[in-house]
Amino acid sequence: MSLRIVVCVKYVPDATGDRHFADDLTVDRDDVDGLLSELDEYAVEQALQIADEADDAEITVLTVGPEDAKDALRKALSMGADKAVHVEDDGLHGSDVMGTSLVLAKAVEKAGYDLVISGMASTDGTMGVLPAVLAERLGVPQVTLLSEVSVEGGVVRGRRDGDSASERLEASLPAVVSVTDQSGEARYPSFKGIMAAKKKPVVSWDLEDLGIGADEVGLAGAWTVVDSVAQRPARTAGTIVKDEGEGGRGLAEFLAGQKFI
Repeated sequence: MSLRIVVCVKYVPDATGDRHFADDLTVDRDDVDGLLSELDEYAVEQALQIADEADDAEITVLTVGPEDAKDALRKALSMGADKAVHVEDDGLHGSDVMGTSLVLAKAVEKAGYDLVISGMASTDGTMGVLPAVLAERLGVPQVTLLSEVSVEGGVVRGRRDGDSASERLEASLPAVVSVTDQSGEARYPSFKGIMAAKKKPVVSWDLEDLGIGADEVGLAGAWTVVDSVAQRPARTAGTIVKDEGEGGRGLAEFLAGQKFI
C-alpha cells in the first residue's frame, strides 16, 4: 500500500518586504509579495527523501490561504510533490493557530494520510505550536523538531537535537512530525520540475467542503486577538567611542553602562 504523505505548507509575506497590519489588525498580505515559507521547504525536502526510500509513496502538499497561496503549492510541486490541496474561503480571514489547525485537520483527514510533515514554525507567525495542535486534533502521535527523520515498517523515527543532548524518538504511523532548518538543504526546482508542476493536480476546497462552520474560524472564532499595534521606533544613532588615548576605558565604561560586562 502506498505511503500517503501530507506536507502542510504556508504562503507567507516576504520577510524582506515592508510588512504591516491592515485596518482590522490582521497582517496585510495584499501590499507585500508572498512566497512559500522557507521553513516549510525543509518539510517538503524531507517528504521527498522519505518517498525516495519508500517502495511506493505519494506526496500531497496542503495549504490554507488566499488565491495567491497557490504559488506556494506550485513551488512545492516543482520540487517534486505529486499533488496539492488548497483550502480557500473568505471566512478564513483572521484565523489564528486554533482555527488554522482545525481546517488543516479536516483537510488532512479528507485527503487521507499516513504521515503529516510540517516545518518547525511559520516565518510570519513563528508560534511553532501548530504541529502539536494538529496532532491533538487528529488524535495521533507527534514527533516534533526533528533534524533527522526516516520511515520504515510503519514507524517514523527521528533525532531531536537540544542544547546539551540529542534524543532518538519514534512513533507508529499515522503520525505528525515537524522538521527543523537543520534537517538538510531543500533542493532547488529544476526546469523540468517547474514545467511538470503546471500539469500536476491542485484541488480547491472551502469550509463547506470540510464541514466547518464560519463561526469556528476567522476573526469570529479566533482564540487570540490583537488589541493594538505600533510602528517600530526609528533606529537611533549609535554611540561612538573615540580613541584619543583613553579608548579602552571609554569602551569599558560604555559596556558596563549597558550591563554587558
